[in-house]
Amino acid sequence: MIELGNYNTLKVLRSTSVGLFLGDEEGTEILLPNKYVPEDFQIDQEMEVFCYLDNAERPVSTTLKPKIIRNGFAYLEVVEVGAYGAFLDWGLEKHLLVPFREQSERMEDGNKYIVHCYMDEESMRLTGSSRVDKFLSNESVDYNQNDTVNLLVNRKTQIGWEVIVDDRHKGLIFESDIFKPIAVGNELKGYVKNVRDDKKLDISLQPIGPQMLEPTAKMLLDKLEENNGFLPLHDKSSPEEIKEALHLSKKAFKKGVGILYRQRKINIQDDGIHLL
Repeated sequence: MIELGNYNTLKVLRSTSVGLFLGDEEGTEILLPNKYVPEDFQIDQEMEVFCYLDNAERPVSTTLKPKIIRNGFAYLEVVEVGAYGAFLDWGLEKHLLVPFREQSERMEDGNKYIVHCYMDEESMRLTGSSRVDKFLSNESVDYNQNDTVNLLVNRKTQIGWEVIVDDRHKGLIFESDIFKPIAVGNELKGYVKNVRDDKKLDISLQPIGPQMLEPTAKMLLDKLEENNGFLPLHDKSSPEEIKEALHLSKKAFKKGVGILYRQRKINIQDDGIHLL
């Protein structure tokens, strides 16, 4: 079954004057217009394409890579506001419509918003929504501490940054755990810090516990090599100085320095760290 709004691996069935017709194992066909047909292709070869409805509401496929897929989230720019809602650039010729009823705030031309893409059951069209909370649930989270997750920064709160976790759940990065600048729309790798009893997810941008030591040590080593073998930081440096220079907490910095020192890669002097 060809799924609109997603990538499909289909077989080349035949070549026509308007493009290639691709098909799945169930016999469903879809057009790949000439503008997206690769120079080299063979009948019966498999091809990965994105499938959606074109401006004439016809199912078509494309080799373009959209910025968002069905049931996903992305930070998209409004290119036009019309009578029915806002049209967002999602990387395809036909823009993604966010109806006024699906806007958490009235969208304006040129601004960017976090949106969710879903199939509207009434119109059977791919539709956008900035009311993202209703598409997220923490009822059935299944993570362990230090599990790696994909993050999309959603909004700033009084205690930190709310993030969308793996396109399914809500998480929070506390302000005290942030050691580098982040902003709405940033796509980051994170780590599960804690799964609370109420299923809320606390997220860290660094591995937790012993797992953080080696990546931190490696990062410090890279920084030393970039700076001619010297960093003007040491045990007495303030947390603010370390955060500004390395985007690390002082605790993480000290652990990383300890590893490099035990491995005899650095020398610690009054003026800072020297690479051996």
